[in-house]
Amino acid sequence: MQAGKVPDTPMEFLVDFLNKAKEIADVSTNITEELRCNLQKALDIAAGLDDYLEKMSSQESQPLAELYKKTVDHDWDKVYKEGKTRFRLPKECITGHVEGQVLKMLVHTSKSRRILEIGMFTGYGALSMAEGLPEDGSLVACELEPYLKEFAQPIFDKSPHGKKITVKIGSAMDTLKELASKGEQFDLIFIDADKNNYIHYYNYILDNNLLCVSGILCVDNSLFKAKVYLKDTTDENGIALRDFNEFVRRDPRVEQVIVPLRDGISIIRRVPMLSACPGSQIRVTDDEVFRGVKGRLILERMRLDGKVAYVTGAGQGIGRAFAHALGEAGAKVAVVDMDQGKAASVVEELTLKGINCILIVADISKSADVQRMIDNIVSKWGEIHIACNNAGINNNSASEDTSLEEWDQTFNVNLRGTFMCCQAAGRVMLKQGYGKIINTASMASLIVPHPQKQLSYNTSKAGVVKLTQTLGTEWVDRGVRVNCISPGIVDTPLIHSESLGPLVQRWLSDIPAGRLAQVTDLQAAVVYLACDASDYMTGHNLVIEGGQSLW
Repeated sequence: MQAGKVPDTPMEFLVDFLNKAKEIADVSTNITEELRCNLQKALDIAAGLDDYLEKMSSQESQPLAELYKKTVDHDWDKVYKEGKTRFRLPKECITGHVEGQVLKMLVHTSKSRRILEIGMFTGYGALSMAEGLPEDGSLVACELEPYLKEFAQPIFDKSPHGKKITVKIGSAMDTLKELASKGEQFDLIFIDADKNNYIHYYNYILDNNLLCVSGILCVDNSLFKAKVYLKDTTDENGIALRDFNEFVRRDPRVEQVIVPLRDGISIIRRVPMLSACPGSQIRVTDDEVFRGVKGRLILERMRLDGKVAYVTGAGQGIGRAFAHALGEAGAKVAVVDMDQGKAASVVEELTLKGINCILIVADISKSADVQRMIDNIVSKWGEIHIACNNAGINNNSASEDTSLEEWDQTFNVNLRGTFMCCQAAGRVMLKQGYGKIINTASMASLIVPHPQKQLSYNTSKAGVVKLTQTLGTEWVDRGVRVNCISPGIVDTPLIHSESLGPLVQRWLSDIPAGRLAQVTDLQAAVVYLACDASDYMTGHNLVIEGGQSLW
């Protein structure tokens, strides 16, 4: 603790008392050296903890550092005396570096998109959490003091994350009522306001479902200067927080842990299950709809953790997008492509994201390459759960000019290659009793895209759909589901070449959605077909083409 600093947290009080004890021991003649030595060790441990946490936590951003300096340098007593704030605001109220990084980490790990903060002070906590939000995330901060919004806004404006923050001035309870009336819900709610009202905010949040299913509620100052657990506490705020902590501990709707960081942070998770309300008079049908299949709610059922996947043609375009999507959902991914350089780039991308992956160079039109691909994956990871057969080629020519060479080349990759991959992966999956095969077909399996002429491509992709339907019915009773995705015209760099410019305008006129598909438009589909949530779907052709096949 810095010299001259007034103790504010349990650890700072401990350091202060140990320092005073050491001063007494140093001038006392009847204190043993052993006691003096142990006292010094205790002081070293207590005094060094906060500094070490500060040093080891990831560095704060420049806007956060600027906001912190602006806060600690500001004369808050003067502001109060001038009547600019209703309350005397001690600079110690600022969230600070370590706590800010903890809040940011909670946002990341909970994958929060919407945050509510009750009590902002100068916005350090708000900006820390905003930095953890995705680009389209949002944070609503409730603040009683208009001055504090004016104080923080210039820093918010400097940060690329400040646009995510909306500050609502006025009574926090009034803001909560306004949000509840609109049916708003939040993934994470942070309470750091007037201590006596914590319990009222908490109850209103839960009673009005402002916290979403499995959402996180964080409460600051829950150890309030150690006064919550000292028996002789008479401090009004300490008693209020002691009552609050005990109330939450007994509340069957949630589970709680208090982290002894600075002045204490309570992390409270809403428990949506029937076991949370053992004495409830509400009639609930206790089934998988309520509890989730095997206790997993719908988004959890779409996770692919522990699954092994491969994607052919993964070096670019749709295949690259599929590899990223499956990896982001938790799968280990084998990146398969003829072009080693392109595949290596995708492996590097996945590795940077922390996705477990390997590179396999293979030409799926060759049976030996297909079997080697399967053998390598099984040798590496022991199983194959997801086979994403995406590799394909397209050669355009008028039907009367289509050569047998072009026909055979197209079918060897698009249909024969897909069949060989399905068969080789299917043999592994049938032995496992489980597997998901996802083939990439095309909108061209349903309609004849125009004005381009692509007889061999259209016919081969129609064959992929029938292959999928046949395997889907043959293997479903042995645990293997086979489905396919039929994309429309996908926006790629090739599409924007000078020669294809006139075609693009024609295609756009045929698409109700008014635009070409992006590879990201297809990612959710491959994850759905790969996960347990789609177990009842087989032999299906999932068409994603912006409505083009309907016109």
